[in-house]
Amino acid sequence: MHHSLMPHWLTHLGVLGLFSVAVVDSSPIPLPLPGSTDLLLLWLVAYGGDPWLLAAMAIAGSLVGGYATWNLGRRGGESALRRYVPARLLGRVVGWVGRHRILAVFLPAVLPPPIPLLPFALASGALGVSRRRFLVVYGAARTLRYSLIAWLGVVYGRHAIHMWSGTLQKWSTPLICVFVSMLVAGICFGIWKVSGLRRIDAVEKLALHDEATRAGATSEAA
Repeated sequence: MHHSLMPHWLTHLGVLGLFSVAVVDSSPIPLPLPGSTDLLLLWLVAYGGDPWLLAAMAIAGSLVGGYATWNLGRRGGESALRRYVPARLLGRVVGWVGRHRILAVFLPAVLPPPIPLLPFALASGALGVSRRRFLVVYGAARTLRYSLIAWLGVVYGRHAIHMWSGTLQKWSTPLICVFVSMLVAGICFGIWKVSGLRRIDAVEKLALHDEATRAGATSEAA
């Protein structure tokens, strides 16, 4: 199967690597390369991987990451939206989710980059899209997307990849170093964002508690 044409680090990722990449790719943690799950799925299928198993793992990993993003929006509310969604997009994302609750989940999940997924998944949680609706619509979109990618890998992937695999083979070591470095930086960035969101949430809860205490004291004095 000419595995020599494929950088060794990609073959070693395999099914569990695809699952892990899919989780991170759908989470608030930014990956160095948008659409990393699509590319890895296409590559692994094209080089003899089981398309059914690989597509299923990509879908499962994406569901885990997508649910984590939805849950972050549900728990963080407006604070999460302000922290993760650029101000220039916030109004449009909130308006779209408010008017089209199903399409706002389905379209970003089924369309490839540069369509952003994170703002819509976060807004779905923050604006009250139910967990069941989100998972059903999101899962359907990811199933359609990754099934198509797996099919493309079976039918066309080997020929397309063969055209530029020599270049990737030559640059495989620098590429993996850059990818890992950026992935670690992205994970640290995501952790910092979540920690900051928790601090904001704690401050807001403390302020609400103080306000309630002052209101109670005022009513007693009256």
